[in-house]
Amino acid sequence: MAGRPEGYCHRHMIDAVRYVVDNGIKWRAMPSDFPPWPRVYAFFARWRDAGLVAELHDWLRGAVRDAEGRDQEPSAAVIDSQSVKADATVAFTSRGFDAGKKINGRKRHLLTDTLGLLLAVLVTPASTSDRDAARILLTAARDRFGRLTLVWADGGYTGHLVDWSAHS
Repeated sequence: MAGRPEGYCHRHMIDAVRYVVDNGIKWRAMPSDFPPWPRVYAFFARWRDAGLVAELHDWLRGAVRDAEGRDQEPSAAVIDSQSVKADATVAFTSRGFDAGKKINGRKRHLLTDTLGLLLAVLVTPASTSDRDAARILLTAARDRFGRLTLVWADGGYTGHLVDWSAHS
């Protein structure tokens, strides 16, 4: 791609992105010893849009699994969800009411390997049932992780999901 050469070292840019993620701060709140936040965000957005962030995550997960003496691709996983309150700025269309936990907000559904490393994530309105979200997560996992044959889940995933997964 033509254009002006990068003005900052990739290491500094990655360190800045990691700082934002690790500290949970807004881009604009990045300390001044990092490159300017608009440049760091543009760098991150380019990598995200090109799929490099996901590729880096997958590579790191494989390296951790190798270091633990495991195959790079998991054969077992754990699925669970958590409802969280949504701020007033969150649109009504992307939040719902979890009657079981009495929370108006969103629900994050996670699929991790047995080491706790992230395989897939899905954010839904809190009103979405665990079983319905699990169908989406497990379908995506089946397409990405061919060795995955066992998934542990709590009682919120019983019912038609068990029958669906047996026939999928």
